[in-house]
Amino acid sequence: MIGHNYYEHMITVYEMQWNKDKIPGSEIDCIPFDESFAQQYMESYNDAFYPMRKVLDIKPYNWYSEKDSFLSKAKDIFLLTDHDELIGSVACYGNEIDDLFVCSKYRHLGYGRKLLIWAMNHIQEHCDDSIILHVAAWNEHAVQMYKDSGFVIVKTEQVVS
Repeated sequence: MIGHNYYEHMITVYEMQWNKDKIPGSEIDCIPFDESFAQQYMESYNDAFYPMRKVLDIKPYNWYSEKDSFLSKAKDIFLLTDHDELIGSVACYGNEIDDLFVCSKYRHLGYGRKLLIWAMNHIQEHCDDSIILHVAAWNEHAVQMYKDSGFVIVKTEQVVS
């Protein structure tokens, strides 16, 4: 039965790469992670990724329970804010875009694409490598947004959760 459980928790993940010449200009300005947003960040991150983690049985379902768990990565995390309210966030690790999310109040208003374009411009300013990201195939909305923005799937992996 061990083998049976192994296959129950396989997740398809796409590696996607930017496949166009010119990155559109960014319409937003993100700020480096500011610890005053730590609680909002943690709650919004968990809210954004909980449905996927639950369906795919990736434990823990709420990834962040203490701010210390993400502060070590804070130098690579950028926030889109409106005064003291978090709109969304994206992380840029070298040439990789990761952990892009929009807070529930602001979803379906175009902020995901704006964060993506901001991150692409940020990476291009700091790195000459091709821009990549990884996304679970389950997250069809995100996959489509990335495709519509000029990313193509370059690799498909099966990952054990």
